[in-house]
Amino acid sequence: MTTRAPEPEARPVVVIAGRPNVGKSTLVNRILGRRVTVVEERPGVTRDRLVHDAEWNGRLFTVVDTGGWLGRGDDLEAKVSAQSDKAMATSDLVLQVIDVTVGVTVEDEELARRIRRRGRPAMLVANKVDNERREADAWEALSLGLGEPYLVSALHGRGTGDLLDEVMRRLPADGVKVDLPLAGDIDGGPAPEDEALRVALVGRPNVGKSTLFNRLAGEERAVVHDRPGTTRDAVDTVLHTAHGPIRFVDTAGLRRASRTEDGTEYFAMVRTLAALDQADVVLLLVDATEGVTHQDQRLAERIGAAGSPVVVVLNKWELLDTGARLEMLEDVEDRLAFLGEAPVVKASAQTGFGVHRILPALRNAAEAYRTRIPTGELNRAIRAIQAAHGSPGGRIRYAVQGATDPPTFTLFSTGRLPAPYLRYVERKLRETFAIGPTPVKLRVRLRK
Repeated sequence: MTTRAPEPEARPVVVIAGRPNVGKSTLVNRILGRRVTVVEERPGVTRDRLVHDAEWNGRLFTVVDTGGWLGRGDDLEAKVSAQSDKAMATSDLVLQVIDVTVGVTVEDEELARRIRRRGRPAMLVANKVDNERREADAWEALSLGLGEPYLVSALHGRGTGDLLDEVMRRLPADGVKVDLPLAGDIDGGPAPEDEALRVALVGRPNVGKSTLFNRLAGEERAVVHDRPGTTRDAVDTVLHTAHGPIRFVDTAGLRRASRTEDGTEYFAMVRTLAALDQADVVLLLVDATEGVTHQDQRLAERIGAAGSPVVVVLNKWELLDTGARLEMLEDVEDRLAFLGEAPVVKASAQTGFGVHRILPALRNAAEAYRTRIPTGELNRAIRAIQAAHGSPGGRIRYAVQGATDPPTFTLFSTGRLPAPYLRYVERKLRETFAIGPTPVKLRVRLRK
């Protein structure tokens, strides 16, 4: 009688991903401690998935070297990218590698979005950080949304030990496979509606949200699908517009907390707040005939806390006379001042007046929200700002954009910067780079 040998226990899988020529194969060779992959200073050398057994501090795992991910290109490049997608879809951990000597590219951003959409555990590896001077360049990679980058030089081994220690900490136990839901089709990419701009339509009850929602859908005449829940749930609809696909989420009207004791209304409020947190842009509808109420202010504060850009729509504008219109604009400027650069659109959901201005305003707000400024240009602007007006608290040595959504800048300063000076810096950055209607965050780190 023949006895079958037991199958080897499943090992966790680490996938090395990135665009061509960022040093993926060099990193694999460094992890394995020997040269097993071909490394050349030209893109596209690795085209298939290369699987290797690896070990670190007695822990066995599998490392997968993938071809350069491009997302678009000719037939061959598309197949190479598809192989990378398949490897990432079955991984326990994805390491996205970027080249700090080049900076964050469009391909890096597209790959990071794809990794986030897949929902796999991931780490960001900033390669070619060969010396301390390169470390500041790496912080630009925070904009990819995969957390703080791990700074390494795969060629010289700098930082790779710390990287592998963290990899071991994040991997599941041997034999345990991470099983997360995937978004979209692995070979064909995400469904078209996954790329849609997500807009939450919010406001008090009876301000005309559903009327405006129907007006927008009726004018575009290209509703892809509706996903209604209960009558008090959010309704999610994708429209194909001249400004690209837009996913509108028509939310339940938010009442004062004292009026949401009923279970159905409470959960409607929870779903509305969740829609706010997930939105790319928020469309805040205000009844122009009533002015900005305390409820409108509270709702605007909640939007501000979510950090999303907002477009304010003054509905029923046609019902106001000239004097009332001036008062209404002053009311918005006064009571919604904390929304900063938020655009204000005067419209009528009932008649269609001004509705055509809403979609361009949403798109502009979303683009501004995703603004990314190259590190070199940012620091030249900071030097010019300080030359025109220095801070009494300290000198800004350099700055990096740590993230988008919204644009977030970290200022490395020799001392604390007063709030008025930070407002001055923000205003000058907005002017210099034409940053549109979006929140901007400034963070200060002391660096002697």
